[in-house]
Amino acid sequence: MKLEAIFPYFSFLYEYFVSQGMNDTLANVLNILIVIAVLGLIATVLDIVLRKIIIQLFKTLGTHEIKTFDNYLMESNFPRYVSHFVPVIIFWYSTPILFDKYPKLLNFFDTCLNLYLVVLSILVFRSVLRSIKNFSITKPQYKDKPLQSYVQVLMILAWCVGIFYTISFLSDFDLKSVATLGVTSAAVLLIFKDTILGFVASIQVSVNDIVRIGDWITFSKFGADGYVTEINLATVRVQNFDNTFTTIPTYSLIADSFQNWRGMQESEGRRIKRSIYIKQNSVRFMTAETLAELKNIQLISPYIDHREKENRKFNASVEADQRIPINGKRQTNLGIFRIYAESFLIENPLINQDLFLMVRHQPPTDKGIPIEVFCFTFDKTWENYERIQADIFDHLIAAVPYFGLELFESPSGGDFEKLNKDK
Repeated sequence: MKLEAIFPYFSFLYEYFVSQGMNDTLANVLNILIVIAVLGLIATVLDIVLRKIIIQLFKTLGTHEIKTFDNYLMESNFPRYVSHFVPVIIFWYSTPILFDKYPKLLNFFDTCLNLYLVVLSILVFRSVLRSIKNFSITKPQYKDKPLQSYVQVLMILAWCVGIFYTISFLSDFDLKSVATLGVTSAAVLLIFKDTILGFVASIQVSVNDIVRIGDWITFSKFGADGYVTEINLATVRVQNFDNTFTTIPTYSLIADSFQNWRGMQESEGRRIKRSIYIKQNSVRFMTAETLAELKNIQLISPYIDHREKENRKFNASVEADQRIPINGKRQTNLGIFRIYAESFLIENPLINQDLFLMVRHQPPTDKGIPIEVFCFTFDKTWENYERIQADIFDHLIAAVPYFGLELFESPSGGDFEKLNKDK
């Protein structure tokens, strides 16, 4: 239908007011105001009706048991935004008729409608993007991907297009000019520098699978130690184990070094790597009497017998003088304790025997001789892991005196008090 065909319906009140003796200007103004009010009422009613129809349609297509894409569209207000196009269309075709004699008002309303249409289009686009993101993260293959970063980038592009389009119809701004594009590009790069760096970083993080949502990371530079809860365009949000949150710039995941514990979580065990410190002056050669006493410890009895046979054979071959312990080969209490600790770990059902296991003697320090336990637990849950580790070292610390060894610890007030009494 052409605009001229419906014009008489718009001018009906105008003709009526003039016929009643009202002056031409006032009759035209009243006619326009009444028609705008009627059109606004019609547009509002159609907006509400169309919204209800779309919502009901989505409810019919969706299911209550499992959330479908339709459900996410409804949650992101997609029906409400789409229904707003009805008033825009009505006024778009009505304003040229209403303001035919008022070109300035017509231009003003056209500008307002264009601005509203731009904003509404961006809101619809945002609604669809959010729905796609929320629907995608319900799928296992996308659950740990930084989808929020891509949504933010697309929204920035959408707003940029909207701003450029708005500028183009508000002025004679020539977007095709090379100089204009150069200045615009420089401004965009300056304003969105962090955003661009974050976007590049989020792509690298995703493609190289550096960090996923749900990963446990430790980032000492930012004081972060916890699980990644969100990966955005500019920041990564980490919930620390004390329930505080740390925000890390996304680009720092590429530029700086951090620790990701995902490898441990996906492996077959969690590592224990801890030392106990032995006083060096408590290390002794074993005598026949002390060896006989240690043979009562079941874990090391076979080892002691086997090692004694080897030592006797070697000492006989070199004719070692057994009157002095330093001659030939002899077992030490520290060496036997180290074997005991290793045997204790081997017998422990909570330790993964398929992964690396070792008890090693490290170089002496000012705190004594470090005896390091290196093994992996089956259970990787933090509290269970700590419990297993504590049980192991509780036992080893309690076992040290049985071998004639002493643990090192820095002197305390009680030690100095005892020393003064001895004097």
